[in-house]
Amino acid sequence: MTTTRLTGHALRVTIFIGEHDTYRHKPLYSEIVHRAHAAGLAGASVFRGIEGFGASSLIHTARLLSLNEELPVAIVIVDTPERVRAFLPQLDELVESGLVTLDDCEVIRYAGSHSGHHSRRHPGKEKKA
Repeated sequence: MTTTRLTGHALRVTIFIGEHDTYRHKPLYSEIVHRAHAAGLAGASVFRGIEGFGASSLIHTARLLSLNEELPVAIVIVDTPERVRAFLPQLDELVESGLVTLDDCEVIRYAGSHSGHHSRRHPGKEKKA
């Protein structure tokens, strides 16, 4: 697998959907992330909202004791403008109801860990040499 280098001018696409939206019986957000990965995009993250409303004007909230509540989900993808724009037709196919936005942005730092795992240092728990 090649490492994506991404700094400077970039394009951010944000997709707002409901957490229960599906594509072929699997979560829509998961399908979008997997397609972004297959397309070789630099990265994609899914964020679950705790409250929001959209075109329906219904407010959805996690404060109610309802397992049926459909909370908002945002999928954020950042890559070069060319790569993001090449991915947009797939979003047209997948997102039937929701909101898709594009924003210019600047990438200051884009780096992954060498092992593929996040490393966390815990104070007082450094390895002794």
